[in-house]
Order: sequence, then C-alpha cells, then structure tokens
Amino acid sequence: MGPQTQKAYSQRWISLIFLCASLLVLSLNNNILNVALPSIARDLHATSSQLQWLIDAYILVFAALLLTMGSLGDRYGRKSSLLVGLALFALGSMLAALTKSVFLLILLRGFMGIAGAIIMPATLSILSATFHDSKERSQAIALWAATFGLGIGIGPLLGGWLLEHYSWNSIFFVNIPVIAAAFAGSFIYVSNSKDEQAPPADLPGVVLSIIGLVALLYGIIQAGVKGWTDPHILISLGLAVIFLAAFGLWESRAKNAMLPLYLFKNKSFSGANLALTMDMFALFGCSFFLSQYLQTVLGYSAFKAGLALLPLALIVVITSVLSASAADRLGIKITVAGSLIISGVGLLFMTATAGVDTAYTTLLIGMIIVGIGTGTATGPATDSVMGAVPVSKAGVGSAMNDTTRELGGALGVAVLGTILNHTFLARLNDLTILQILPKDIYETISSGIEGAHQFATYIPFPQVQERFIVYVDDAFISGMKEAMIAGAAVMILTAVITYIILPAQIERAEEVKSTGQKDSNEEEKK
Repeated sequence: MGPQTQKAYSQRWISLIFLCASLLVLSLNNNILNVALPSIARDLHATSSQLQWLIDAYILVFAALLLTMGSLGDRYGRKSSLLVGLALFALGSMLAALTKSVFLLILLRGFMGIAGAIIMPATLSILSATFHDSKERSQAIALWAATFGLGIGIGPLLGGWLLEHYSWNSIFFVNIPVIAAAFAGSFIYVSNSKDEQAPPADLPGVVLSIIGLVALLYGIIQAGVKGWTDPHILISLGLAVIFLAAFGLWESRAKNAMLPLYLFKNKSFSGANLALTMDMFALFGCSFFLSQYLQTVLGYSAFKAGLALLPLALIVVITSVLSASAADRLGIKITVAGSLIISGVGLLFMTATAGVDTAYTTLLIGMIIVGIGTGTATGPATDSVMGAVPVSKAGVGSAMNDTTRELGGALGVAVLGTILNHTFLARLNDLTILQILPKDIYETISSGIEGAHQFATYIPFPQVQERFIVYVDDAFISGMKEAMIAGAAVMILTAVITYIILPAQIERAEEVKSTGQKDSNEEEKK
C-alpha cells in the first residue's frame, strides 16, 4: 500500500462524513422544494405545469446524465468530479435563490440536475474505492443509504419551518452552508481515484444513453399527468425503447463501452438493481400519497405534515444503519427479499386502515412497517451492486445504482399516481351534476384532491359543501387504497424474483473471473 493510499485509508471514516454531507444536499433538494411550490406559485405567478417542471427538470437532467457523469468520474478522477459538482450546485442554488422568473428558475433546476449527476455517483464510487475491507464497506454504504433517507425526512420539515419564517428563496440559500462544509471537508480528507486504464470516451454510448433515458423518464413522468395512452407518451416511450436498445447493442460490441454489459451477468449486480428500483418505487409512491392525504384529507399544515412524515424517514435511517448487520447474519438474499415483503405488508396495512378520520397513531404503524422494509433493503442492495463492480468501474456502478433509484421513484409516482387518479376520476364522474359545469371549473375539480377542495370553498351552502368534501375525500382514499394494493403486489412479486436471482452472499468483483479485470486498488494494497 503506497503512502497516498495509506493516508486515504487512515482517513476513510472522516472522508465518509463529507461524502454523506454531499449526498445530503441532493436528498434535501427536491424534498424541500415540494413544500415551497405553493409559495413559488404565488410570488412568481407560476402555472401548475410550470410547478411540475420545477421538479421534473431536475429529475430529467439528473437521471439522464448519471451514467455519463459516472463514467467521466472514473476516467478523470472522482474527487475532482465531486468538487466540480459541489461548486456547480452552489452556483445553481445561489442563482435560483436570486431569480424572479419562473422560466429561469426551471432552467436553473435543470442546471442543478447536471451538478447533482456529477456529485451522486462520485460519492458512492469514492466510498467504494476508499473502503477496501468488504465488511467495513458494507457498514459505510449502510450509512450512505441512511443519509439519503434522512434527507427525505427532514426536507419537508426544514422546508415547512423555513417557509413559516422566510420567503421561498430560503430553500435555495440553505444549500450554501452545507455545500461549503462538504466542499472544504472533501478537499482536505477525500482521496482522489480513477480508472488508470480507462478506455477512450464512448461518445456514441453517451449520446444514445442520454436520448434514451430522457425519452424514458419524460414518458414516465408525463404519463402520471396525461395518462399512459396519450400519443405523446407512447411516442416518447417508443423512442426510449429504440434508443436504449441501440445503446445496449452498441455497448455489447464497443471495445470502449461506457457501461460494460458483462456486469449484468453478475446476479449480485442485476438482482440488486431490480430490488433498488422497486424499493424506491414503494418509498416514493407511498410518500406521494401520504403528503396529499395528510395535508388535504386530514387537514395538516405543510409543517405539521412534514413533522408527521418524519418518523418514516427516521425508521429508514435507523434500519439502513442496522441493515449491514442483518445482511451479515441472514445473507443478502433473505435480507433484501424479506425487506421487500415487509414493505408490501406495510402498504397493505395502510390500505386496510386509511380513512377520512384515521388516527395518526394508526397511520404511524403503517409508516413504520414500510420504513423498516425500505430502509433494510437499501443498504445491502447498494452494497451488492457496488461489491459486484470492479473498483476501476466504481463510477459506472454507482451511476447505475443511482439511475435505478431515480427510475424507481419516478415509476412509483407515475404508475401508482395513475391508478389513484383513475379511481378518483371514476368516482367524480358518478356525480352527474359535475358534467354540466363549465369546462375550466370541471378541469379544476378533476385535477386532483387539492383542486376539488379549492372548488368546494366556492359552494355557498355549508351542508352541500361539507357533503361534497366528504365525497371527494372518500374518492381520493378509494384511489389511494387501490394504488397501495397494486404497490404491495409489485413489492411481493419483486421479492420473489429477487430471492430467485440474488445469491446468498455478494459475488464480489474480484471473485468473478468473467470480467477479465482486476481491482487496481486491491493490487496496490497487496
């Protein structure tokens, strides 16, 4: 072990703190913004479509560039990538906080997506290259996963508090001190690493992957709004199939492939990526329902709703930290598959207990069950992905892990949201009186539970207003229950498939002869 490698190894736990701080910025980012959308709409006169694009512009750019940025980090240096990404994210946050144009704000959110795509794979690939011992690496990845869950929980809470005391601009300003600490600590304590034998840039792979992922994510995101049979959605998804198939074909033949397809031959890699996709499917889908349910049906304020959702995140954090021990005792196969079943059981519990007057303590039990399932699965599945990838390709492995997370989250909101909306609209259409209302009013009511409640405030008769609100709340809950049943079925099916695919213990990259590569860090270590 050389002096530089020895220094990096001795500082590995300190460097992990700043890698997690870098990840926390990204995890907080979207979750804080969700709470601030009403304030932005009022101050910048943003339409509902523009508000949607404030969220989607980031997700679209971020997820589409992950593979490319992970590959570039392997080639040019992961620490350098991390520092560049943090600097760009700070710049984007500062400009977003100062802008007074919703159009510029959307563009800046896309710019922050570029920065996020540089940061996220860098954090996990640096971690994988720094922690040589497989047991320590599992523990470090569990803490990394816990940080991601922490951001999901404290984001709405912090956002709610900021909006009670400051303007919406504060949600972007709050990024700056966290980024400054992450940048300074990473500059001092994080070691640089890269693939010393990186092949020439795979430009066709870059172009095909970006176009294919943009088309796929756009189709999924917009399907939750326009419906899966909309012609634009079908065209977008069709293009995604064509370009991603072309990407796969090119990568299978290219000598300098950006995403070496041999990685998918390793069941630890392919099975864990499937599990992560569906794990995020459940977590993001559940959070999407609960946020609306708490604020609109149960009447919680934004801050109170964030406080109510905090236990879900805390359980995810706690179980993520403990997941490495669980996987060490039970094995990856049982831990991940069992956790997915637990998530499904949690969704079924909430299906059975959700109502217009459900006590928070009852709802809390469901959130705890889902949190235990999603949190326990995330760490071991991430460890399985990274353990199956040679350290020389850690950036690509991390990017693949992150891409599946984003796809899973987008699918959870779009697919389960479509099921909810279908049932909600079917129940609304049973009210024949709504059919004779002017088109713009009907569109407001049918836009969702918030629009229906907004219309109810204009009903002049208190008894009619109350009966209408009860009816639309019941329609929303019916849709939420159907969506949760579907989500539970998906989780249980995924658990079965994962149990079949995943090996009992991780097939480490250095143990897989088919890759034809050796871990350069392991060689240096010897």
